[in-house]
Amino acid sequence: MLLNNAPCQLTPCMEITCQPFTVHKRVPLTISRGTTAQSTNLWLKLSAEGIEGWGEAAPFSIGTHRQTLAMLQADIVRLQTAIAPYHPLERQAVESVIGVLSLHSATRAALDVALWDWCGKFVGQPIWRLLGLDLGCIQPTSVTVGISSPEAAHQRSQDWLQQTSARALKVKLGSPQGIAADQAMFQAVYDHIPATVSLSVDANGGWNLEEAQHMAAWLSDRRVTHLEQPLPVSQDVDLAKLRQNSPLPIFVDESCFSSSDIPRLMDSVDGINIKLMKAGGLTEALRMIHTARACGLQVMFGCYSDSSLANGAMVQLSPLADYLDLDSHLNLRDDPFTGLTLVDGRLLPSAHPGLGLSHAPQAR
Repeated sequence: MLLNNAPCQLTPCMEITCQPFTVHKRVPLTISRGTTAQSTNLWLKLSAEGIEGWGEAAPFSIGTHRQTLAMLQADIVRLQTAIAPYHPLERQAVESVIGVLSLHSATRAALDVALWDWCGKFVGQPIWRLLGLDLGCIQPTSVTVGISSPEAAHQRSQDWLQQTSARALKVKLGSPQGIAADQAMFQAVYDHIPATVSLSVDANGGWNLEEAQHMAAWLSDRRVTHLEQPLPVSQDVDLAKLRQNSPLPIFVDESCFSSSDIPRLMDSVDGINIKLMKAGGLTEALRMIHTARACGLQVMFGCYSDSSLANGAMVQLSPLADYLDLDSHLNLRDDPFTGLTLVDGRLLPSAHPGLGLSHAPQAR
């Protein structure tokens, strides 16, 4: 049978609206660069043919790079006019347009996710099913203990275990008070965590090379699975030396934004942390996954102050990840979106079309 190669007739017209919403953390999160207690994010809605796709843009800062709410709102204004003549199925054309606009990655993420959500709803399937993924391959998501006193870190870890039945715990180190404070805090957590719960450490670039080498050896004796972003981005050149002397696998986060960063890192690290807001959407996240695999690297998914909307997008790709750290929405008092479920420490997407999420504002 011959295929009809005539292009399908699409009615161009895409409308984008944007609504800010503020989320508040149950427990403020402190990392090496500071403390976050709340975030005002953007809820992007893309409408065409009576179907509405959703995406989220969350401001973030990694010290050397910052995307503010005002920047993202300005992006949306330009975006609304630029993509109005297109249909959501014209993805290649849309990608060319947004490339010319030089949008911030968080804005691109919101649009890309909204296009995926729209497409899933259009065909009546969840995104993970469109990609042919197996939910049985999803690993447990870690929950995060921020920098604090040893007593507070112990209490936070115990609270997490009671709240979520977590099977993986990420401990933030890189304290401004030095590695002695890091060791005291980690030990307070470690001494009371069941052996069935895996442990990882994220220093958020808080150590120099000598400190990172010392801590990698010290942490390896305390069943830590991997060490994330031990050095600041400005010291990427030292990652290879650290890796040669580290008994723990080394992952990078702030040092890796997109697929183009991976080849220069492939001989210096063991894995990368992909975050939706850094990558610029699920489309680029998929490119990063395949590039990392081709370079022999492992893959982790992470988040910023994201609601269930952004984490719900990354969960669609979770069967492709070795490690997951998609817990930000679990620490929100007023997450306005629902649809994700946590089962035995594993974060699962819904079987409903697209992202499969609903909007249900929560009282603070």
